[in-house]
Amino acid sequence: MTTSTTVPPSPVPLSPTDTFWADADRHLVRYAGSGEFTRKIIDHAAGSFLFTEDGDRILDFTSGQMSAILGHSHPEIVATVRRQVGSLDHLYSGMLSRPVVDLARRLSETLPAPLEKALLLTTGAESNEAAIRMAKLVTGRHEIVSFARSWHGMTQAAASATYSAGRKGYGPAAPGNFAIPAPNSYRPDFTTADGELDWRRQLDFGFDLIDAQSVGSLAACIVEPILSSGGVIEPPVGYLAALQGKCRERGMLLILDEAQTGLCRTGNWYAFERDGVVPDILTLSKTLGAGLPLAAVLTSADIEQEAHDRGFLFFTTHVADPLVAAVGNTVLDVLARDRIDERATELGKFLRRGLDSIAERHPVVGDVRGRGLLAGLELVVDQETKTGSDELGALVTRRCLELGLHMNIVQLPGMGGVFRIAPPLTATEDELSLGLSILDEAIGDASAQFGL
Repeated sequence: MTTSTTVPPSPVPLSPTDTFWADADRHLVRYAGSGEFTRKIIDHAAGSFLFTEDGDRILDFTSGQMSAILGHSHPEIVATVRRQVGSLDHLYSGMLSRPVVDLARRLSETLPAPLEKALLLTTGAESNEAAIRMAKLVTGRHEIVSFARSWHGMTQAAASATYSAGRKGYGPAAPGNFAIPAPNSYRPDFTTADGELDWRRQLDFGFDLIDAQSVGSLAACIVEPILSSGGVIEPPVGYLAALQGKCRERGMLLILDEAQTGLCRTGNWYAFERDGVVPDILTLSKTLGAGLPLAAVLTSADIEQEAHDRGFLFFTTHVADPLVAAVGNTVLDVLARDRIDERATELGKFLRRGLDSIAERHPVVGDVRGRGLLAGLELVVDQETKTGSDELGALVTRRCLELGLHMNIVQLPGMGGVFRIAPPLTATEDELSLGLSILDEAIGDASAQFGL
């Protein structure tokens, strides 16, 4: 008697793409909260475009992580990295090199007095951490005030001053952190008789609450001149000066976080220039390295001296690294030579006209705001109530990617989906027109699906 044995079929081998995503899903920690990785394998990038392994071309309307202000693979940045990495890339943290001292001097030359002392670091969170640490040491106090829609980073002090996301489930924040309302002109909480944002009354109310909660140890206020992760919220003209006045009255330092707004993105070298204020401490990151990890803290000689006298310690592995400092010098070269501030102003006007035109055609666009080449477009399903929809925003985002445009949307409670639009400052009008055309089509397609 013969018995037959059934041989199980051989498993079908995975394609290289499927293998990639299987490895990613199995081995990578997901770090974006509830968000998922974009299901595209990026192979290379150049200028304003990303290119996938499948040959797709994607227009980058976020400058990477809001950082690649000179576009991707800028030839002068590439040349600097190749040259510098072959001679001097990293040092013992107590040693100095020419690129570091040159960058510190040159940054001070772009800033108003008395900002002339620089500490070169790697990330925005790290620079904000150092700034807060310095403020606490110099004032001898520990309480920190920031906006309720803020994002300053994911390290301890920076995260404790961050209120737009990431606070739940991690245990106590650093003691003495307080939030004040963000001055959102589109969604005003304090209003004048004509329904406009009454930011003066809002600011007074915010500091009345701070004064009631403070134990008498107010050290600093840290804010972004334009709240990017908070939904591209721009404080009205006069707000920052009034905020600085509140700080002065209480002996607090004012820290401005210009991670995304610094170095020409808004049309000025620094966003605070519009308001005629000079912060006690300025933090830079993202744009300073044009996509590479470089950040800076800048302050006055008096504050630096006081910090030094009190033993200021911020000794990290990559403080004052020569490789990224050399890149920072090249960034300053290009910004100054090519008048990128003027370019951002003109391109910003072009972008705004295009976004305003989209708003006129699509009732789901509730508001267009921002400055220079940092723009926000807020989606709502009802113009009267300003009701938002996470589903609508996600649908527009997916459709944009299908059509070849990478967009980032901020979705926070109490707000509609807000697209953060921050293309490279080297983008052309044709590239901006392409992005606007795709966004227009995506909003139209998504609105039709919603029956709007």
